Amino acid sequence: MSEGISPKGWYTMGQLHVSDEFDSVIARIDDIAEVLQENAEKSEERGRLTDESQAALRESGALAVGIPASLGGYEFSPRQLIDAIARMSYHDAGAGWNFMVLQMISGTTAAYLDSAAAAEIFPDVRGGRYALVAGQGTRFGQAARADGGYRVSGHWQFASGMAMATHIHTAGLCEETGEALLFTVPVEQATLLGNWDVMGLRGTSSIDYTMDDVFVPEAYSFPVSTTTPRTGGAVYHLGVIDAAMIGHTGWAIGVGRRLLDEMRAYAVRKSGQPGAATGTGQYYAEFAQAEARMRSAAAWISEVWTGIEAALDRGEKLSAEQETLLRLSLNNVTDAMREVSHTVYKWAGTTALRRGVLQRLFRDVHAGTQHVTSGPAVLQDCGKWLSGLAPQARWDFLQLDSPA
Repeated sequence: MSEGISPKGWYTMGQLHVSDEFDSVIARIDDIAEVLQENAEKSEERGRLTDESQAALRESGALAVGIPASLGGYEFSPRQLIDAIARMSYHDAGAGWNFMVLQMISGTTAAYLDSAAAAEIFPDVRGGRYALVAGQGTRFGQAARADGGYRVSGHWQFASGMAMATHIHTAGLCEETGEALLFTVPVEQATLLGNWDVMGLRGTSSIDYTMDDVFVPEAYSFPVSTTTPRTGGAVYHLGVIDAAMIGHTGWAIGVGRRLLDEMRAYAVRKSGQPGAATGTGQYYAEFAQAEARMRSAAAWISEVWTGIEAALDRGEKLSAEQETLLRLSLNNVTDAMREVSHTVYKWAGTTALRRGVLQRLFRDVHAGTQHVTSGPAVLQDCGKWLSGLAPQARWDFLQLDSPA
């Protein structure tokens, strides 16, 4: 993989925890690259990562990058997370998506649950005994108060990583208070629906699931929009939605970089062949533009998150501008990845049309761009704030809300 979004040695902070094990985790991610790549096609066919890929991902220990250090996790800083997710996604977009989701949901669950509950399901992180949590947190089911907790019901979609999960986090609206909560339950308490039939990201087991009047103890719930961790440091002051945006940012950078590197290798193979389109001046120009588009998007990501990390390190809440820019920079890098995929598809000709790495990447890109975190509504709200038309508005989850 080409260089990351930032130079070596930039991870220096005060209050914000920055793992000194970053390099060793990245090395372990690289160590499983061959396994992930060799199993990518089989994972697509099965609708989930193969057993071999799952085992490699678990044994690498990388799934603990989002878990608080006080529980034995690595508690990576935002930019460390972006680079780690980019690296995994470079090796295989489907494995990277699973990794992105599982590390984020597991880490935020560990941070925001009641400390006793967190200790129960994350008993020995370095020893490999800890919950892997998947589920849906942006669409809401129903929750009714009950003695000691809640009774939760509903039907949720797009539970990426469910094939590896031991637990589910699922969103529900409390009938009595209207509060939006996230609930954590063992995966066995949900009914998993094997209905993952999609164009791209087929290996992510992003299935639907249902729950019918499942009791969830109070200690296993927390408000969807909380930015106050019960365990862990400053990174968890971002909240669940911003943590998700870190993941999608890293995924787009890694997949975009892999597309460009695959295209470069293809062009070299074609070099000197009669009539090769990749031997034309137009190809050279468009490939240069694609490189510039992806690199500039990644560079802006580094700038935005450098400022955010500094704010977290000072113990500050993010400003409305920072919240806007982190969303806009995700939208921008996602769009850059999409544009790169079109350039690669155009110039790779029938090789991209046939089943293989380029076709799979093209499909995975267009599945990934459909995610709500970088959708058109978010982009519109970013423009509204930046243009000065909502100066008092603040971000609430995925929406820009103006004060009454």
